[in-house]
Amino acid sequence: MPTFQYEAMDSTGLEVKDTIEAPSEAEAQTMIREKGFYVTKIREQERKRKAQAAKKRAADRKKTFTIGGVGGKQLTMFTRQLSTLQDAGLPILRSLRILEGQNKQGALRNALMDVIEDIESGSTLSEAMAKQPKAFDNLYVNMVKAGEAGGALEVILQRLAEFKEKSQSLKRKIIGAMIYPAAVITVAGGIVAFIMVYIIPKFKDIFEGFDLDLPVMTQTLITASDWVSAYWYLLPIVPIAFWLLIKIVKKNKTGAFVSDWMSLRIPLLGKILHMGVVARVTRTLGTLIASGVPILEGLIISRDTSGNAVFVRAFDNIYTAIREGETIAVPLKEAKIVDDLVVNMVDVGEETGALDDMLYKVADVYDEEVEVRVEALVSLLEPIMVVVLGLIVGFIVIALFLPLVQLLNDLS
Repeated sequence: MPTFQYEAMDSTGLEVKDTIEAPSEAEAQTMIREKGFYVTKIREQERKRKAQAAKKRAADRKKTFTIGGVGGKQLTMFTRQLSTLQDAGLPILRSLRILEGQNKQGALRNALMDVIEDIESGSTLSEAMAKQPKAFDNLYVNMVKAGEAGGALEVILQRLAEFKEKSQSLKRKIIGAMIYPAAVITVAGGIVAFIMVYIIPKFKDIFEGFDLDLPVMTQTLITASDWVSAYWYLLPIVPIAFWLLIKIVKKNKTGAFVSDWMSLRIPLLGKILHMGVVARVTRTLGTLIASGVPILEGLIISRDTSGNAVFVRAFDNIYTAIREGETIAVPLKEAKIVDDLVVNMVDVGEETGALDDMLYKVADVYDEEVEVRVEALVSLLEPIMVVVLGLIVGFIVIALFLPLVQLLNDLS
């Protein structure tokens, strides 16, 4: 029942201040008048309203069940917003609360709730983020840690935001370039499957009705149609099984190395994959060095972001060589994972003390080269798809019409 705080006057004119419990304000006034008081002021106690507001805020802060981690696009936007708030001079805890309120229910908001709670308990931002691996990876945590140590968190967050924005931009361009070929191949595959399952069996019945000796092309087409009709479920299972097989093979170190080594030597596509990995590791290492992360720690983080076992093994060798007193350029050249241009730029960067700038330039060059090669590959795919589809359709038409021509000749 609500509690009301009131001020009143008794029959002698003295002021009375007290509280009373009542279902409503009107009933509270009636009860006070029955005591012989004249009400001058009455209001519901603030404590109740504050408790209700706190309960509502707690309900709003309730975590939701989520599957998977935080998307790259969402994390990039969060990093840019956090960088802007820090640049404006807001305390980190207030900045995080603002961004938590702006985000919809999901993995990022759940992570921010835990980060805020850990910071309120005395943890640093990097320590709190390290406990949320689904939202913040090693690169993110170590850069924030370096920013806290150097007292330049807003600068580090700005670099991190730029790093993630460039990565997302390249990813969007590659995905955008591949949408058209993927759509054409999907539609064409669906049309061919429809012809094989529904159209060709009708022609097969016609040919069997006339008891024709079918040409080799027609027999081959009918055999293929029978197989597709009987085992259509294998069409999606085969690529999925192949993908799972690769995943299982990559669980083993040797299998992962062989698989990644072969992927880097696929005609046309292998070079794009190689340049993409080089751009990613050089930009990551450059960002870490510029942020004050030690070179050895930066190499480990860059190695983990490469996503390629060939580069992982090469970076392990580079790490060992640097610990023994070597520069980066010498073991990098021996690893043979990059061309001489990259090695020379790294060498110059070490000599001039501007290694981070040189690594940025390498990343920019390779990002641009990847974009150009992807566009060229898509341009090349278009005529190839037209020719392949033309051959498939032509084969089907010729295979179906040869028996018809033979039947017309027999009838004439």
